[in-house]
Amino acid sequence: MFPEPTDPAASRGEVLLRYLDFFRGSVIDKVAALPDAELRSSRVQSGWTPLELVKHLTFAELRWIEWGFEGRRVEDPWGDRTNGRWHVAPEETRDDLAAALRGQGRRTSEVVAITPLEKTGEPGPRWKGAEPATLERVLLHLVQEYARHLGQLDIVVEQAGGPTGE
Repeated sequence: MFPEPTDPAASRGEVLLRYLDFFRGSVIDKVAALPDAELRSSRVQSGWTPLELVKHLTFAELRWIEWGFEGRRVEDPWGDRTNGRWHVAPEETRDDLAAALRGQGRRTSEVVAITPLEKTGEPGPRWKGAEPATLERVLLHLVQEYARHLGQLDIVVEQAGGPTGE
């Protein structure tokens, strides 16, 4: 269920996580409702597929939370791309990609549980020479990333005859 502004929350971090969890779960549910034939085909001119979108969101969250904010070494932070485009290998399945997205969400929740939102991220290549952002700014960026891509996925799912609405 969509996190209503009137639902009590213990912190701003909890509010942001509720939105991320809602959007993440909605992406997974919408992709789960698609027939197999729709998963690896594109209905948009830019050419992305629903599975590519799921993988992209996993890596976007990895890049912003682990590689960016935490400053962790990540072997391939752009592992969702090949030749500048989103990419899913033939052996990657809907279930595997959904599990990876859920796992990345758990990691984000762990970071938020132990980190004040005002904490500034670690310096590193994610920031391209700029000062690192606070955890709150990173989470707000992720909320908009998920909301934007979920809206795009809504249209694709509707075109494919899948469920509409939240």
